[in-house]
Amino acid sequence: MTIKISIDCMGGDHGPSVTIPAAISFLKRNPDAELTLVGLEDVVKAELKKLHADAHPRLSILHASEQVTMDDPLEVALRRKKDSSMRVAIEQVKDGKAQACVSAGNTGALMAVSRYVLKTMAGVDRPAICTIMPNMNDGPTYVMDLGANVDCEPHHLHQFAIMGSVLVHAMEGIARPTIGLLNVGTEDIKGNEVVKATSQLLRADHERGKLNFFGNVEGNDIFKGTTDVVVCDGFVGNVTLKAIEGLARFFKLVLTTEFKRSPLTMLGAVIARSALKRITKRLNPARYNGASLLGLRGLVFKSHGGADAEAFEWAIRRAFEAAKNDVQQQLADMIAELMPREPQPNATKSDETA
Repeated sequence: MTIKISIDCMGGDHGPSVTIPAAISFLKRNPDAELTLVGLEDVVKAELKKLHADAHPRLSILHASEQVTMDDPLEVALRRKKDSSMRVAIEQVKDGKAQACVSAGNTGALMAVSRYVLKTMAGVDRPAICTIMPNMNDGPTYVMDLGANVDCEPHHLHQFAIMGSVLVHAMEGIARPTIGLLNVGTEDIKGNEVVKATSQLLRADHERGKLNFFGNVEGNDIFKGTTDVVVCDGFVGNVTLKAIEGLARFFKLVLTTEFKRSPLTMLGAVIARSALKRITKRLNPARYNGASLLGLRGLVFKSHGGADAEAFEWAIRRAFEAAKNDVQQQLADMIAELMPREPQPNATKSDETA
């Protein structure tokens, strides 16, 4: 089965110079994929010609006359730039011409435009951003929400847990993914009222055998791989993500500086070259690029704005795998089964009358 993906070629810090080489490289590795490159037609064609891929049989170009910049306010992206490459790429998913969309554009704009064009799935109040992080078990830990929802109620976090569980099941093949609720301690008495109430909802689902709720987890559990999914609100998630990114850059800087400090340390770097290569590969942030916007009526994946071609290709790969594993249908089925339904006022009144 051929999977079709629309690419916002103009998004991100680098635009076509990154997105198009990534798209071509991805197609070489995946013969059952087709890509629609959305953006300024002349610019896209010029980049394809430069890479000798202007006649690629599984690439098509869709012109979009505008571009959402990384600094554009939501109002501009949503109301004024209706022919932006971001919006046109998302509309391909809405119209059924693509099974997923990938963009490295402005995160806030991408979420707002995606929500406006695709709408949220039945039963979902708020879409959430989910990404993966490496852990000590050589596997990924899925973390959500990473900034789409700063203020959350317990039922929002409950929905995030359901969506995260479905995503891990589909992407990793884990029958019953474990779910952890990010907290300031593992004890049930700790945390604010929202976290405590969320814990009760998730524990009830666990007792019914619907979700595999581990309990409260702390920040270090993300990298321990204590659970497959870690759930938090967007404020905590975004701060955690940015702190991790900063620490990674700091670690790389310190390592490089210390190895260059003297001839002896430089010799040590040469001796440790193979180990350092393995470490670099294992912790390469490019491998973890590609966050999914869950809860929409269509698959949208967000690449880091500063991603290089390798990292952007990983984002395309995640979108491809999600479409191939029919994540959208699995989400719809699980949400229909697990999401609490409020009684309809008319039905309640009718029942009382009867």
